[in-house]
Amino acid sequence: MTQKLLIRDLTLRDGQQSSFATRMTQKQIDRVLPFYKDANFYAMEVWGGAVPDAVMRYLNENPWDRLEKIKAAIGSASKLTALSRGRNLFGYAPYTDEIIEGFCRNSIESGLSIMRIFDALNDVDNVKSTIKYVKKYGGMADCAVCYTIDPKYPKLSFFDRLKGKRNPKPVFTNDYFLDKAKQMATLGADMVTIKDMSGLISPSRIAELIPLFKQNLSIPVDFHTHCTPGYGLGAVLMAIIKGVDIVDTNIWNFAGGTGAPAIELIYIFCKKLGVELDVNMEAVAKINKELFYIRKELEAFDATKQFPNPFNPLTDKLPANVDKEFDNAIVAAKANDEEALLAACHAIEAYFNFPKPNELVKKAEVPGGMYSNMVAQLKQLNSMDILEKAMELIPTVRLAAGLPPLVTPTSQIVGAQAVNCAIDLKAGKPMYSNVSNQFVNLVKGEYGKTPMPIDPEFRFKIAGTREEIPYDTSKNQTQPNPELPEAGGVKLAATEKEVLLLELFPLVAKNFLTKQKVEAYAAQHKTEASESSAQTATAVGQASAPISGPTVNAPMPGSILRFTVKPGDKVAKGQTVVILEAMKMENSIASDYAGTVKRLLVKEGSNVAADTPMVEIEI
Repeated sequence: MTQKLLIRDLTLRDGQQSSFATRMTQKQIDRVLPFYKDANFYAMEVWGGAVPDAVMRYLNENPWDRLEKIKAAIGSASKLTALSRGRNLFGYAPYTDEIIEGFCRNSIESGLSIMRIFDALNDVDNVKSTIKYVKKYGGMADCAVCYTIDPKYPKLSFFDRLKGKRNPKPVFTNDYFLDKAKQMATLGADMVTIKDMSGLISPSRIAELIPLFKQNLSIPVDFHTHCTPGYGLGAVLMAIIKGVDIVDTNIWNFAGGTGAPAIELIYIFCKKLGVELDVNMEAVAKINKELFYIRKELEAFDATKQFPNPFNPLTDKLPANVDKEFDNAIVAAKANDEEALLAACHAIEAYFNFPKPNELVKKAEVPGGMYSNMVAQLKQLNSMDILEKAMELIPTVRLAAGLPPLVTPTSQIVGAQAVNCAIDLKAGKPMYSNVSNQFVNLVKGEYGKTPMPIDPEFRFKIAGTREEIPYDTSKNQTQPNPELPEAGGVKLAATEKEVLLLELFPLVAKNFLTKQKVEAYAAQHKTEASESSAQTATAVGQASAPISGPTVNAPMPGSILRFTVKPGDKVAKGQTVVILEAMKMENSIASDYAGTVKRLLVKEGSNVAADTPMVEIEI
């Protein structure tokens, strides 16, 4: 029986998110949809991940419109899929079942067929609700096991070993990943994905995992990886040879580097292997031609600015030496010769001018996105000199926090905390002098069970409790939904879909919805809304009167999520007065002074630079 391989195309979600900061506009997407309808992909990942946040934050577009417009154009030609973070959905906090159910129902009604569900801790309890509601409303539950590796611990000295000190035993074994997959299958998963968000899975490791999953599961197995450290293409080829059901790919001009391997290269391998690949490559070539121009338009956000050489496997003949490398790769994969396999795959990628393996990411063994987030944060802080120290601290911070897999949001939480700890050390302070709310919640237990237990004394130091405290959904407070006088008194969120956006993305959705309502009101009344109203107070508004008292300043660049005090309130030293969002982390900023709040010097929603005065205190 001929082996058949299904393809999930990532180009319009993970592809553009990994390489172009999720900046594709709806107009750009509309240009390729007619060709996608003919491409015959099993599935197209088009939503979730960073898309709902980014299209509001940067493009002033409605996330629901994006999903519905793609569905209208594609129909039933391919299944539309989205990525969600279990109980965290698309945000950074655990949500109630009511919110999860509403999001699943609306997503499926808007055109979603498959929800890929993962949990950053691989805590299966956190995916139960999403599985239940996705299936309740007719969708397919694709449950992802997040692949990660144990950190490289420092080598113990002779005296350490003499004292009985030992590094932790490996946690992320093949049995660990299989156990998670089997638990998800028992809960009703329609398929399971090995989700390698960091591109750290080697061909030899996937050669072990695919047969293990296929032998022990009765549902399809998908493999998702990235090319960043140089394993991607070889690992996907190995997965195909070992019998994987579905692989995730990007189309040529959006492939390689920080993204997934190119469908065109997988097509060549499948032809040589005799594997059936039921994809219309003529339609793929038409999509790719348009993607070339779209990528040029996205140049400002291009992570590599390195186009692959033009290639169409249907019309372009490979030079004999390159064709031979495809054969070499197949021979090496079948012999489980990882070194030869990677050498052949790297030669293929070099010939087509795909980015070289990122040796820093490979050595550091962290996701490329986590690394780039850290670099961006340190640039904002003018502290690039501590990058090496921050990278060095990642294993220490990760181990202290229970060894979470490095995937959104835990990768950002751990990365941001490593940066904070490096800043603490540079300033002569103890590590963990400055911790984000998300790190506190992770250590407390609100994100779920960590792969390793957290030291109770460390938990007490960070979260003020020695006992693990799970997230209590009964204490969930719904986001404010005020009327907008500047928009004729309409509600900020008028529909269930808008309410859901507000719950998941409080600051971003508030700014987006306010702007939408103000502009609609202005258009209806044929007047021009003032710039200050339309921009929803995103500019810093310093008080005109001179500041006379001590102030609470922003320790880093960010956005004012909310104030926890108002003028006239009494505050104690160490009391939180403002919540600052920085690098998608919430940071509780406390007052160094006891006294009375005299003035709030910036507005909620404002973007602030480091050291910006935010609150004036009267002593």
